[in-house]
Amino acid sequence: MSQTPYIFDVTSANFEQLVLENSFHKPVLVDFWAEWCAPCKALMPLLAKITEEYGGELLLAKVNCDIEQEVVARFGVRSLPTVVLFKDGQPLDGFAGAQPESAIRAMLQPHVQAPAAPQADLLDTAQALFAEGRIGEAEGLLKQALAEDNENAPALILYARCLAERGELGEAETVLDAVKGDEHKQALAGARAQLTFLRQANDLPEVAELKSRLAQNPEDDEAAYQLAVQQLARQQYEAALDGLLRLFIRNRGYADGLPHKTLLQVFDVLGNDHPLVTTYRRKLYQALY
Repeated sequence: MSQTPYIFDVTSANFEQLVLENSFHKPVLVDFWAEWCAPCKALMPLLAKITEEYGGELLLAKVNCDIEQEVVARFGVRSLPTVVLFKDGQPLDGFAGAQPESAIRAMLQPHVQAPAAPQADLLDTAQALFAEGRIGEAEGLLKQALAEDNENAPALILYARCLAERGELGEAETVLDAVKGDEHKQALAGARAQLTFLRQANDLPEVAELKSRLAQNPEDDEAAYQLAVQQLARQQYEAALDGLLRLFIRNRGYADGLPHKTLLQVFDVLGNDHPLVTTYRRKLYQALY
């Protein structure tokens, strides 16, 4: 197994420095092992993986018990593998025998600072939470990502969408204005379109009133368009796309081609890979040609 800055062999000569002195700065996990010990060999890669995941918040010291008899005697190691966690120069916790990963992590959790989640993971998780409507949780993760990099364009855009969903439209606009470069042009356009729909919805009649108007007159183009905007503001994209497409087919010149323009805005909001975009782009093409 290759060594890293966080994983190293220790001997009786350097145990004081590499384990005890180091443990005043970072917790040190000491793995007592031997070449003939099969459970030791199974445990070692697991300890190494966990140590690497802590990104420097945990060190792993390996003691070959066949060679380092003085260290073994000093700590009274009687069975292998034995793993001891040192902190502030003292043995703090540990276990003997092979353990499952969950048990090792549970032992470490009270004593070792959890590694910071990579920004990519934070953003992916925030996007999933946003898609599930868990806006507050998504916002919390995005704040973490932006605390590390306040120019992270995807995080800024998604954070603005969270603010918009909470009704903080002005603040969302300010966040979007902070996005630099053209690399995320489509996502930025989508976020701005969503802001537009939310602003428009604030000035429109309620959904129940619009549905009542359409029930009385299915060709009430104004009510059909306004209902689609209300649905977009509520992220009811399929219903909105269906209504906009039907309005476009019935009256493509309504309000100077507004249904067509709005369909394209919704495509920006959802992104080219969204299945609704694929379906309705094809339907719009068929209606056009």
